[in-house]
Amino acid sequence: MNPILRNILAVIVGAAVAMVVNDLVGSIGGKFLPIPEGIDPNDLESIKANIDLYTPIHFIAPFLAHALGTLGGAIVACLLATSHRMTLAMIVSGFHFMGGITMCYLLSFQPLSFSLLDLAFAYFPMAYIGVKIVERFKKKEVKQSGL
Repeated sequence: MNPILRNILAVIVGAAVAMVVNDLVGSIGGKFLPIPEGIDPNDLESIKANIDLYTPIHFIAPFLAHALGTLGGAIVACLLATSHRMTLAMIVSGFHFMGGITMCYLLSFQPLSFSLLDLAFAYFPMAYIGVKIVERFKKKEVKQSGL
């Protein structure tokens, strides 16, 4: 396969994986760390009207969803890429980051501290960690094969 085409495909698949992991972790996290009763998590007005019922623990699941989504997407993009792994992982992270910025805008009533923490640590640093994980994995793979 053409390396450029493969790298484009790596970004597309990585971005898709990031979204799927984000949704899965968010759904699972909601089971372990349920939101306060009487709030419809699919209704922004319901969240806005009851944001004072949220405690810091309620923000763990969204943060983990964003961080693990980015990490998973970056890892997949790196594994599929033929070159420029860091750049491709950062592109995947950038797409996911734009979604994070959009959510911060839509949920502008959420605590500023969570928004800043989420935007600062759940996206680009996680993509960087994903690249380093893949690099370490690939080095061990090469060592074990004797090349």
